Amino acid sequence: MMDSPTAQAAPIVVVTGLPRSGTSMMMRMLEAGGVPLLVDGVRKADLDNPNGYYEYEPVKLLKQNSSWVAGASGKAVKMVYLLVHDLPPSLPYNVIFMRRVVEEIVASQDEMLRRSGTQVSPDESRQLIGLFRDELRAFEAWLATTRNFRVLYVDYNQTIDNPQETSARIKWFLGAELDERRMQSVVTRELYRQRRLGVERRVG
Repeated sequence: MMDSPTAQAAPIVVVTGLPRSGTSMMMRMLEAGGVPLLVDGVRKADLDNPNGYYEYEPVKLLKQNSSWVAGASGKAVKMVYLLVHDLPPSLPYNVIFMRRVVEEIVASQDEMLRRSGTQVSPDESRQLIGLFRDELRAFEAWLATTRNFRVLYVDYNQTIDNPQETSARIKWFLGAELDERRMQSVVTRELYRQRRLGVERRVG
């Protein structure tokens, strides 16, 4: 049986989703709003993420070593959704899960690969879209069964269109006095480079 969340610990804010789903943008919004972040700056900004990746290297080895997690109480940390499974079950988490049109996610990943000299075929991209959809359905079903996770689903595409609404939702979800105006100000359309019009925005 899962241990009960530690009553005294402030929840850890986990920003997660598929790669290229807007997790870095969300970390930037939280930073602007006044949420302390757990980042180390090892991965530098580049053409794909000119505002930075907001990563913390120990996250990648979470399964092998989770000793750092308790020290993240009250802070926000970013991780790919599959790593969420490896978080210690004895701690409380506020999960902000970024959703984005899956076709856009794969197109953005393909562009990163092309920039690095790797070509991706249309068939590979189509297969990846199906795989991501299946994995996300399973992951969201698992999240619904966990007692120590509170989850807020945030749509990347809608956030680009209406950052005011997303900022207000985050403030309500975290129950914190955040600077909504500053949060809104860091959301820009300039980096929305893989727009897919007329496709379903929800996974499924």
